[in-house]
Amino acid sequence: MESMQIGTVAHALFDALEGCEPIAPLTMTEPGMTIADAYEIQRRMIATRLAKRGERIVGKKIGITSEAVMNMLDVRQPDFGQLTSGMQFANGATIPLSQFIAPRAEGEIAFLLAKDLSGPGLTAHDVLDATEWVMPCFEIVDSRIRDWKIRIQDTVADNASSGAFVIGEGRADPRALDLAGITMRFSRNGETVGTGQGSAALGHPINAVVWLANQLGEFGMPLRAGEIILSGALSAMVPARVGDHMRVEFDGLGHADVAFA
Repeated sequence: MESMQIGTVAHALFDALEGCEPIAPLTMTEPGMTIADAYEIQRRMIATRLAKRGERIVGKKIGITSEAVMNMLDVRQPDFGQLTSGMQFANGATIPLSQFIAPRAEGEIAFLLAKDLSGPGLTAHDVLDATEWVMPCFEIVDSRIRDWKIRIQDTVADNASSGAFVIGEGRADPRALDLAGITMRFSRNGETVGTGQGSAALGHPINAVVWLANQLGEFGMPLRAGEIILSGALSAMVPARVGDHMRVEFDGLGHADVAFA
């Protein structure tokens, strides 16, 4: 894609975010879009968001890491997006659904970095060494693409379908937990609607962060100390509705809560 086309698409996505009005799939309107084009669209859209909303980057997210989400979206490879300060809500917050288009919630394990990570060539040992804590987390994903009709280029351009996130109660040293074997229970209004294990995220949540750090390294982008990294959904996405209260609980780690109005 030409630079002007990329700018036009990035602007359209930002307008969709601002107005909570979806747009047609980008892979229909721009059939020649590559994944590299899509990441450049994401970069420009986020730059516009930071400039116009006064937000800052606070972390990254890894998307499409579990088979359940791959099957739901029919997308077969991970992607990444950027987390901004405007996306973060306190544990137990009530989030207005009016700021989203078609929100869905996911339970995840979040990593808090104590050291910078600069790929490529990083290993699980490097990620463990750089991690201060792991934490329970909700991610609320949303798509600016109409009816979630996305291919990998659509979701990449749309900041990996990011919406909001909530870091819950609980902090743990990842060296003290079996992160691949940890169990998550996801409930909505007191009813269990999903379960999963850490291994759902590319076999191990640390594998997901290794993938992210090395992918970012290909773009010359390090992960910075203090950043929050969302390592990917451990079960299928759950649609969010007005009046819902959701909780995710992790054995040995803690829980996160969110409500919607």
